[in-house]
Amino acid sequence: MLTTFINVYLKMFMILTPFFVMSAFLSMTRDYSPAERRKTATKVTVAVVVTCFVLYVFGRYIFDLFGITLDAFRIGAGAVLFLSAIGMIQGKASVSPGDSEQEVAVVPLAIPITVGPGTIGALLVMGASLKTMPEKIVASAALLCAVLSVGGLLRVAGRMEKLLGQQGLVILTKLTGLFVSAIAAQIFFTGVKNFLA
Repeated sequence: MLTTFINVYLKMFMILTPFFVMSAFLSMTRDYSPAERRKTATKVTVAVVVTCFVLYVFGRYIFDLFGITLDAFRIGAGAVLFLSAIGMIQGKASVSPGDSEQEVAVVPLAIPITVGPGTIGALLVMGASLKTMPEKIVASAALLCAVLSVGGLLRVAGRMEKLLGQQGLVILTKLTGLFVSAIAAQIFFTGVKNFLA
């Protein structure tokens, strides 16, 4: 069970692209006070938790409703996630600074920057592929910890930016992209292998 927890935690932490999200958060809250940034970080975290668990819990029903097989969705989700990863590696996934009058916590920071198409696909696949209740409980705990870890990074984003610098965040975003591309390839090839079997 510990192996499952660590596996799901690391996978979801990387798929949530924490350092890209942090760069976007810093860019869109450039004119915010530290207190406003912390409040926005909390709102983003709550929105991501709700979104992730709705997708995770109801993934199987969504597949049944549309008559989609799990492996077909794996192929599609893997491809979308891979394209997102390529964007991060190439530095094309950019965001524009936010207007201080506009509420940016839920849209676009939570959705689609943190929970984008690739993340949605991975959550639906994970929710539909876990069979036993102990597995589901452990995966849920790992998912919650991954989201809270990203939320914690957002709360200290200002200090992280001072520590790492903008260039450091760019490098970490590109490294995250490499890990996400490997996860995407694994999801894609698992779907292809099962589809052809």
